[in-house]
Amino acid sequence: MKTLAEEHPEAASSAAGSAATDGAAANRLRAVTPLGIAADRLRELAAQLEQATTSAPTASGLLEEAIKLVEGFERYTEQCATPLSPSLQQLREETLAGVWNTGDDDTGGDDTGGLDTLESEMLSGAAEATLLQMLIRITASRRVLDIGMFTGFSSLAMAQALPVGGAVVACEANARIAAFAQQRFDRAPGGDRIQVCIGPAAETLARLRDAGDRFDLAFLDADKPGYAEYYRLLIDGALLRPGGLLLVDNTLLQGEPYDARPASAGGDAVRQFNRLVLEDDRVEQVLLPLRDGVTLIRRNGQPC
Repeated sequence: MKTLAEEHPEAASSAAGSAATDGAAANRLRAVTPLGIAADRLRELAAQLEQATTSAPTASGLLEEAIKLVEGFERYTEQCATPLSPSLQQLREETLAGVWNTGDDDTGGDDTGGLDTLESEMLSGAAEATLLQMLIRITASRRVLDIGMFTGFSSLAMAQALPVGGAVVACEANARIAAFAQQRFDRAPGGDRIQVCIGPAAETLARLRDAGDRFDLAFLDADKPGYAEYYRLLIDGALLRPGGLLLVDNTLLQGEPYDARPASAGGDAVRQFNRLVLEDDRVEQVLLPLRDGVTLIRRNGQPC
């Protein structure tokens, strides 16, 4: 089986440019992962110490070492992942450069679909996309479900890893974002394997369940308060086949699920979701500290 680099040899030559682009984007975007937020707080503290006391140089030096360790961690993990295909890299750059939080809500106030709730930071990381592709190949998945498509980066990544005849069903609440993604799918390798379903994810999942659809692998990266409902539709509704794999993004959500301080509505929802999965003996799971946390959940049982 060819690797992504072999299938797209031109990707290797763009790796350095990709790292530079991502680095520039990182300087513009706010920190949204636990390590990124910790690095920001450490840098703020170092700056205050430099101005506060005569012992600041020693303290600042120690803090600078800690900052470099924390800041470099995510950057290095991204650099060590297989390079993205050119079409994925282009979509990533377009998403990072876009202005999505316009205050323009075209869904009649639905907070899961309005453009006023969207931001570039919602994009999945490059290493996370590579993880999705690797797991699709390892599990030989053919039917894949993407809950929370955004600009289509994760959907396209998974589609490009599928075998001939494979398909991705992608759920997106916002019609304008879906149209943006579809334009990119139409000109990208593997884009014809993606079926976009526009509307609230719960309604789409219920419709798929009622139609008797089944999936080998699902990726959940949608509104956090909806996580528990989507999970029940996947497991209780048998959308995820026995032995199937569910990947859930943002299960560390900026550290809020394990922080003693009061959490946001999203952080509290993720904390409750993590507990729900832990207490469900129908699945086995592991939480990976990749970016903002990715939980791998395997539904027990053998494929039918």
